[in-house]
Amino acid sequence: MGPSVFDLPDNLARKRNPVLIGHDQQHFSALRSSIEKSRSDTAARLDTVQKSPVRMGQEAMERDFEIHRLGGRLRSLHRYGVDLCLGHVVTLDSDAPVYIGRLGLLGNSGEQLLVDWRSPAAEPFFGATHANPMGLKSRRRYRWTNGVITDYWDEVFDSTGLSTDAALDDQSSFIASLGTVRSPRMRDVLGTVQADQDAIIRAGARGALVVDGGPGTGKTVVALHRTAYLLYADSRLGHNRGGVLFVGPHEPYLAYVSDVLPSLGEDGVQTCTLLDLVTEGENAIEEADPPVAQLKSTVQMITAIEAAVAFYEQPPTRNMTVETEWADLKLTPNDWIEAFRAPDPGTPHNEAREQIWDLLVTNLVDRYAGDEATEEVRESLQRNEDLRYELDRSWTIIDAADLVADLWCVPAYLRKCAPWLSPEDVRALQRPDPTRWTVADLPLLDAARMRLGDPEHARRTRRRELTEAAERERMDRVVDELVAADDDEMMAAQFRQEGIRDALVDRAGFEEIPTDPLAGPFAHIVVDEAQELTDAQWQMVLRRCPSGSVTIVGDRAQARRGFSESWRERLGRVGFDRVNMATLGVNYRTPREVMAAAEPMIRAVLPDANVPVSIRSSGMPVEYGDAADLSSLIHGWLDSNANGIACVIGDPAFPESDRIRSLTPQSAKGLEFDLVVVIDPDSFGSGVAGAVDRYVAMTRATGRLIVLTSQREAEFSASSTA
Repeated sequence: MGPSVFDLPDNLARKRNPVLIGHDQQHFSALRSSIEKSRSDTAARLDTVQKSPVRMGQEAMERDFEIHRLGGRLRSLHRYGVDLCLGHVVTLDSDAPVYIGRLGLLGNSGEQLLVDWRSPAAEPFFGATHANPMGLKSRRRYRWTNGVITDYWDEVFDSTGLSTDAALDDQSSFIASLGTVRSPRMRDVLGTVQADQDAIIRAGARGALVVDGGPGTGKTVVALHRTAYLLYADSRLGHNRGGVLFVGPHEPYLAYVSDVLPSLGEDGVQTCTLLDLVTEGENAIEEADPPVAQLKSTVQMITAIEAAVAFYEQPPTRNMTVETEWADLKLTPNDWIEAFRAPDPGTPHNEAREQIWDLLVTNLVDRYAGDEATEEVRESLQRNEDLRYELDRSWTIIDAADLVADLWCVPAYLRKCAPWLSPEDVRALQRPDPTRWTVADLPLLDAARMRLGDPEHARRTRRRELTEAAERERMDRVVDELVAADDDEMMAAQFRQEGIRDALVDRAGFEEIPTDPLAGPFAHIVVDEAQELTDAQWQMVLRRCPSGSVTIVGDRAQARRGFSESWRERLGRVGFDRVNMATLGVNYRTPREVMAAAEPMIRAVLPDANVPVSIRSSGMPVEYGDAADLSSLIHGWLDSNANGIACVIGDPAFPESDRIRSLTPQSAKGLEFDLVVVIDPDSFGSGVAGAVDRYVAMTRATGRLIVLTSQREAEFSASSTA
């Protein structure tokens, strides 16, 4: 049977009863054997697929997808052992347990050892409640620690199923898990996903789904698990169909959740922040002037980019004579208009230029009536500097950063592109250094880059074509020499087959045309902390997801700029035409004691805030003290807690370590800590932004919350109150 996977502590001795775990032991033994075989079979299959020859196009795409799928499965099989298993259920129509796992696995005889957690058969494991048992008698969940089971919990849904084969507990597995210490990476919570969360995870992908919930309701859990579920369940979203993009609020958040998707078998999902979508985002600063930021945040301002590009797409209005060695050819304004309409819809401006050039040259060649060969005339026109100059002047190649910078330093250009702006607005948007990019500039830069494309596209493409032509010519000579030197008619016939010579061309050394992995289009996008996005930033999302299939996760009460309208109103305004709503109202993370102190902070400015109800108590009241004691408090906590992580919010100078973070309220969003120390919360500011920052900072605590005030801040607050 092999070594036992159960390593239950002495206080759980009653759960060691063979009557309770004997069947599990047998099952895990079979599972261990199946995993070893599956690793071997998957590795062999992956090796075969990687070595298999394929043609270009669809066949190559399908092979790449299969390599991705097999590679992901193999990594999961190596990442986990029998702890692939999350638990089991017993249904009303059978006494045989159905085991649920991170992956589906078959035994050596073809029996189902594990049902994939994303399959319909596994849904009752997550969704069953006593009000809706979903056909279950009982459910068992395991707690795994370093590959062994250190606890398990049984829930019985049908009284006829109550027997000695159940280990009932006062605490459910989920409630017990809430009290465990945190780590710098989000802990594995798949085995304890709750019914309200699971229903959202499994919701369809058509249109936009808004998941609205306050602190601690598991929004991030839902977002991540929904990502993995959709990739499994919806063939329209697979990696070979565009895949999924996951957008988080900031880099600490992405680092915190980085292990979750790989643990769910999905390591091909692109993750980023909004800043990552634009090259200039790396060094962008916050806009110092709020009214200027507001002007740039609208959908209307994004439309100015189209007008700005149109300025560089002006067909000549006079007849033009194009000279060749043999005849003079005429181009009329209508010829230019026809050429400017030639590019396919959606073709970026810079990439469309070559299509226009080709049509102009072709039209002129067609008008030539002389005796010279068509190719000679075409080559002559290709060298015509006057024609190329006229095209450069009327359809100008331009860089996105230059285009946007011109808006901020040429008032007449901005007025032409955005005629709705007042003279005061135009003056406010001008700045001495137009390329000192701010976060508010990024949606405009993104729109410009998507609309313009790569200014080097034509030159890169031409260089690659010349390299490929030279390589093909070289291979033709090599093949001809091989055929001439060998009398084997069969081999000669094979080399003469269409496509064989082209397949021999080695493209490994060709110049790569740069691509942006975050440019899309994606089949589905998940946006967390979505309440912070401006209308202009939403255009960055929609531009990458033409289908509008988006999961939107957020809390209107945590919007620093305020969020007075409904989600449907906001999203409808920015371009979503189908919006579904789901609400999470149970706070699983934040203790009641912390929420009792935090709730008044947000209610003071948002009386109707969706404040969730906490289901657990830590037994530790919120503590208050002097900021001068911060260092001793942190060191005392470290000395008395061998595990767990803490965060200081509001003191950027406090030194960080592997277990201590020092963050702002904004950079703490989406994270959680065993201990949170908030420094001078009144200094976070007034109005909605200040209240939201205080609310967010306090609700990061899963256990202990300490609020410290410096003496100077205390005196200032007292004088302000007086």
